[in-house]
Amino acid sequence: MGKITLITGGARSGKSTFAESLLKKNHPVLYIATAVPVDEEMKVRIRHHQQGRNPSWDTLEAFSSLPQRLAERERFYGGILLDCVTVLLTNLLFIRSDLNLDCYEEEFWMKAEMEILEDLKKTLDFFRGSSAECVLVTNELGQGLVPETAFARAFRDLQGRVNQYLARESDDVYLLVSGIPLCIKESVDE
Repeated sequence: MGKITLITGGARSGKSTFAESLLKKNHPVLYIATAVPVDEEMKVRIRHHQQGRNPSWDTLEAFSSLPQRLAERERFYGGILLDCVTVLLTNLLFIRSDLNLDCYEEEFWMKAEMEILEDLKKTLDFFRGSSAECVLVTNELGQGLVPETAFARAFRDLQGRVNQYLARESDDVYLLVSGIPLCIKESVDE
């Protein structure tokens, strides 16, 4: 049964570096990169992550239909790293045809959250059914100012509820603060 570890924290807190360090002894490793190069700044960010990644690791660039995409890969992995859930959520929202950035629609957010959580549940079920050690990276968004726009507030709330779900379902949870990992939930080996 696959072990799931959740890494959370603020921007540039060292989450990805710590997550990668957890899988150094797992071979082979699959890196699920969720970012989409929508502009020059994001292209630079993606390139930076690629250059820092272990060159022997496989990469899957995807943010949707992950269980199906993973099942298509006919290779055993000792470790799987999904980086990052926050970008995955952003992409899942922006591909929706019913997204309206100009006004808050409660029905949209409720439906989107239900569908996103169902997709994440299927992904976690896939991870649990594998023998790989699986690490997910996410962002803590609720520790700053209240966002100015309705969209940003709704996204922050969605991210918070997704993080709560992932933390409940994960075996271990780490909070990264200034590059220092703090274990906030640890599985008990039986």
